[in-house]
Amino acid sequence: MDKALQTMIDNMPEKTGKSLSEWKNVLRKKTFAKHSEAVNFLKKDYNVTHGFANTIVTLSKEENNTSGDLVDMQYKGKEQLKPIYEKLIKFVKKLGSDIVITPKKGSVSVIRKRQFILIKPATKSRIDLGFKLKDKPETERLENSGPFGTMCTHRVRLSEVAEIDDELKSWITEAYEQSI
Repeated sequence: MDKALQTMIDNMPEKTGKSLSEWKNVLRKKTFAKHSEAVNFLKKDYNVTHGFANTIVTLSKEENNTSGDLVDMQYKGKEQLKPIYEKLIKFVKKLGSDIVITPKKGSVSVIRKRQFILIKPATKSRIDLGFKLKDKPETERLENSGPFGTMCTHRVRLSEVAEIDDELKSWITEAYEQSI
């Protein structure tokens, strides 16, 4: 967190009458369709300045995005890819109870001790599945990590559920086993 934001959060009780967590509780009790509606609510009903209101709403949203919401947002307009994602997650969960699935804004990290795969809806017709596979040669299917850069060592492009075959599952399992 940057210093200016932390200073703003620290000054919030004195300047607004409530701490950030208290403001989050106020916002949790209401539903707003837009960011600006929540900002205007705080300004009008609580006389919070625009800067503080905007910060409170922004920080509340980050916390309120559930994992499901983040995944749903990733597949909005790409709904035909969601069954691929769901089958990948179903398989990954069978690998062990030590897996953490972490949805982010644009992708889902699958972590053991460290991330071993990354699931990203890359286009409307394709998921890019990134792997961390040490010393694994590239093949026509298991290609260079491409846009993932150093986050992954390899990538497989998936366009249909049938591509989640034994070969792909073996690479996922190998990445899982290496992530200890």
